[in-house]
Amino acid sequence: MANRQLIQAVDVHAAGEPGRVLIGSGLRVKGATMVERLRYCQDHLDDLRTLILQEPRGYPGLCSPLIVPPTDLSCDFGMIVMEQGGFRPMSGSNLICAVTALIETGAIDVSEPVTTLRVDTAVGIVTVRARVEEGRAAMVTFDNVPAFVHGLDLPLDVPGYGTIPVDIVFGGQFYVQTSAERLGVDLEPDNAKEIIRAAAVMRKAADEAFDVVHPLIPEIDSIALPMIHGPARTEGTHGRNAVVLPNGEVDLDDPSTWSGTLDRSPCGTGTSGRVAAKFARGELAIGERFVHESMMGTTFTAEVKETASVGEFPGVVPTISGRGWITGFHQLVLESDDPFPVGYTVGDIWGLGMGRMTAGE
Repeated sequence: MANRQLIQAVDVHAAGEPGRVLIGSGLRVKGATMVERLRYCQDHLDDLRTLILQEPRGYPGLCSPLIVPPTDLSCDFGMIVMEQGGFRPMSGSNLICAVTALIETGAIDVSEPVTTLRVDTAVGIVTVRARVEEGRAAMVTFDNVPAFVHGLDLPLDVPGYGTIPVDIVFGGQFYVQTSAERLGVDLEPDNAKEIIRAAAVMRKAADEAFDVVHPLIPEIDSIALPMIHGPARTEGTHGRNAVVLPNGEVDLDDPSTWSGTLDRSPCGTGTSGRVAAKFARGELAIGERFVHESMMGTTFTAEVKETASVGEFPGVVPTISGRGWITGFHQLVLESDDPFPVGYTVGDIWGLGMGRMTAGE
């Protein structure tokens, strides 16, 4: 047992997107602020990220919210998100997973019918109101950090797709967003490979073409994710989207690398950015509901709570509602002689350049 590492985890999905919630690993993270802790994770804990998310314990669609002590004492807990593409400061689906796990395991004080929480993240404090019924989180609603538009209808040369107008928005992470019509794709699950290809190359092209820096948090300085959006397909919804998470290095000159993994949820931070763009265009009013549908047919409900300023950028405070379901309780094990102590990837289901086969390679 002395040579065996045990990691406690609760698996949850939020509107279909899986999140492996790590409740007992937060003491590994160092730093006086959440930004410093995010940077510490990036610099020192990537082996933990790949161990959890890659094979043989993980798979390409998996994310993992890492629960840490808050640096702001008014908060109930802190969160840093582990994705296949790296450590992220905020994620709506992962926040819903984390809140669901903490409430339903009794890890935090719970009040019915509503439990109110404050969550410390590297991009600001997020306020959560969870509707609790018989000890379960029946709905999780959060006021996200302020979202803002970096630019609307910016021309972007996307290899293989021509020059298209895109929106660069921030909703907790920086996104490049455009319509499915502009890329010539149809947002249906059977078109997943075509959608992933278009989104992956668009994100890489945008990250190279546009300089983005959060005006208050200069460490947030890259376009992390792409969103392709389209008209509603289901009664009661107002739009559909596909967000693609990186699962390897994209080379604009090599189409074989244009890969990724579909977000199974409607994407909370991506929806926040979409709401900010719609508000800036006059397409959405304060308090007006916007029901966003994923490729799986699941939904998050969003609205603009109020306006806000983020440095020199006018922005909005988006409110997002969704639900999570616990799918498993795990005690992950790493033996000292395991030949894959940081996980591994194989080219049959993973993109290129994802990780190492063993610590020695």
